[in-house]
Amino acid sequence: MRLLPVSQCRPGMRLAKKIFSEEGIVLLAEHMELSDRLIGRLEQCGVQYVYVEDHRTDDINPPTLITEETFRMAVKEIRTNFRHLMERPKAKKGVSYPYVAAPFKQMMNHIIDDLSNNQDAMIMLMNMGTVDHYLFQHSLNVCVYTTLLGMSKGYSRDEVVTLGMGALLHDIGKTQISTNVLKKPGSLSNNEFELMKRHAQLGFELLKDEPNMPLLVAHCAFQHHERLDGSGYPRGIAGKDIHDYAKWIGLVDSYDAMTTNRVYRAPMLPHEAMERLYAGSGTLYEQHMLQHFRDKVAIYPIGISVTLHTCERGVVVDFNNSYPHRPIVRVLYNEAGEELAVPYEIDLSKQLTVMIVGVNDEDTDVQLVSGI
Repeated sequence: MRLLPVSQCRPGMRLAKKIFSEEGIVLLAEHMELSDRLIGRLEQCGVQYVYVEDHRTDDINPPTLITEETFRMAVKEIRTNFRHLMERPKAKKGVSYPYVAAPFKQMMNHIIDDLSNNQDAMIMLMNMGTVDHYLFQHSLNVCVYTTLLGMSKGYSRDEVVTLGMGALLHDIGKTQISTNVLKKPGSLSNNEFELMKRHAQLGFELLKDEPNMPLLVAHCAFQHHERLDGSGYPRGIAGKDIHDYAKWIGLVDSYDAMTTNRVYRAPMLPHEAMERLYAGSGTLYEQHMLQHFRDKVAIYPIGISVTLHTCERGVVVDFNNSYPHRPIVRVLYNEAGEELAVPYEIDLSKQLTVMIVGVNDEDTDVQLVSGI
């Protein structure tokens, strides 16, 4: 299968992976043939990338970080509980809402079990093919990515549960911010930006008295926008005054925000986001945390089209755990742009003189159902 920007999809292509709604419901199944109408609907819904079938890469099956069952359960719990919290400010007196600690701890155990079954798991984009409510999907992404990092750093299970809960609920304060501000397509005014910044404090207030919830989870919400040099918010604390969990979450939060479609901009690819993050090494983010994060991120998603410095073009078919920035590429076109009768693969971790110089070439070369 191939990973294509929706903008490069053409009628006649077939989906290789399901498209989910924000509720975790399957909207489009595998093998669904795309039409102009469906492609238009995907664009309207903010889906930026989809996996499509291609006989030259039909053996490529990108692994998933969590199972579909866990994904559906997590999306349902996040959606239900976050929406309860969204309704709190306008709730009538005497109306109570369920506590969130128990269902979210259960969800964390499922996520940890899934990740434990794949010791070599790498951080791969989870929002491919999801029509999402940004807050819901973002919270799940940051939770899964941060949990994986905590496990790979050797944290105990109890520590990983707390870290994962902090990541899951880091933006819970946004449930108290007007959707007109959250989903504004343009730049925020100064007043709107100040209102948005309040979500860190609001998240702390929501979580600090939550029964059976570690207070540290509330502090993760409070501190995830603080930065190493004191330039963050809401308190402008710096260095060792910021808890390590909040530092991890702040780093992953920034990465996922960059690589996720937003109402005001298109998503970056992982290698682009990583370059942005490294610009803040030692000032915004801890250098050793950035290095560990970089080593756990699949910089070039499996299935994506790449161009080599030789002008040959191909598709990423696998990543190297030891060198995630040097994947294995299946070359489909020679330097003259001619399709190879027999594609071949290059392991860039062994061919160090070969460089990737382009991603997502605009020439759509996926075979259509009609054979055109």
